[in-house]
Amino acid sequence: MSALIEGIWDDARAIASASFSSLGKEKVSVAQCVGRVLFNDARALVDLPTYATSAMDGYAVAGTGPWQIIGEVKAGLPMKTALLSGQAVGIATGAVIPENTFGVIRWEIAQVSGKELTGSVLKNQEIRPPAHECTAGDVIIDAGTVLNPAMVGLLAAAGFDEIDVVQKPRVALVLLGDEIQLSGIPRDGLVRDALGPQLPGWLVAMGAQIISTQYISDEFELVVSALKQACVTADIVITTGGTAQGPRDYLHGALNAIGAEILIDTVKVRPGHPMLLAKNGTTAILGLPGNPQSAIVALVSLGQPVIASLLGQEQKKLAVVTTASELTAPEDFTRLIIGNLINGQFHVAPYLGSAMLRGLAHSQGFAIVTKPLTDVGEPVRWLDLPA
Repeated sequence: MSALIEGIWDDARAIASASFSSLGKEKVSVAQCVGRVLFNDARALVDLPTYATSAMDGYAVAGTGPWQIIGEVKAGLPMKTALLSGQAVGIATGAVIPENTFGVIRWEIAQVSGKELTGSVLKNQEIRPPAHECTAGDVIIDAGTVLNPAMVGLLAAAGFDEIDVVQKPRVALVLLGDEIQLSGIPRDGLVRDALGPQLPGWLVAMGAQIISTQYISDEFELVVSALKQACVTADIVITTGGTAQGPRDYLHGALNAIGAEILIDTVKVRPGHPMLLAKNGTTAILGLPGNPQSAIVALVSLGQPVIASLLGQEQKKLAVVTTASELTAPEDFTRLIIGNLINGQFHVAPYLGSAMLRGLAHSQGFAIVTKPLTDVGEPVRWLDLPA
């Protein structure tokens, strides 16, 4: 496949999505599954409810009243014998309904005198029937779903101790540049590393895991060595800087040296134009521009579709919103503009420069602008930032 060079943003995302396949599965304790992606459809192992249970605290009665109260049924301790006509037992919410029960009289409306109970009751009143929620074998959660706490509770209720989830994509970060300072106040022409601290947060929110971080000087042999090493263990290698064609930009040459196939080489988008995506065996190599905001644009533009594919997820369809601001884009380019949705309308954030992070830090996502001029009230697509 020939590389997409200076391609359209939507085409680049489509290639990023289609070029990688779902990773394998791993079995994980249900209690540890929040935020994980379900590998197969989850089918209930039991009926829910598994038994007929009481919906209320009260009295389970058999036949017509008045009834003689002969005991109590607690949750988790079913009655071993059937109720006889004219008998009643106190019953707790969630307790198994005794055999031959006609209905349940709520505790607050029951009339009790000594051991005698009177009151009105309808057949099956306050009884939760078995299999009312689902029967064993029903699909209760679809494959590809990101599991939330309620889903984890549902899996546990349906009989699962462990469940197969998609392996988290393993990401190796290779941060390039001679000008990076890792701590303290910048001095002597250096700049603080703003990508190393933030990239793990974005990637974890997308469903990936960081397995290594390397800081590499702009030396060709060092870049080649770092890429070779990272590709051994990672599903995705993410580099920062070196994606253009400057005298110290070695990423293209290093990719050629390790035999990687370049899939996307620059995209018609601002910011983030010199983004790059390559493939080395089954490993994705994502080259982010060095400017901080450009790097995050590249990450959500190409990295997010790659990670979704590795997780076996459908690519999310972008929402359409109206803009409260006039928006512009360069001719024949897509522009991603940071901002926020307020009452369903897009509002542009300040500090839009590709080297700036202040606006991004206070924004929810990007408006996707494809026309030279988009007037107030016109529709634009919306790409939210991972959270």
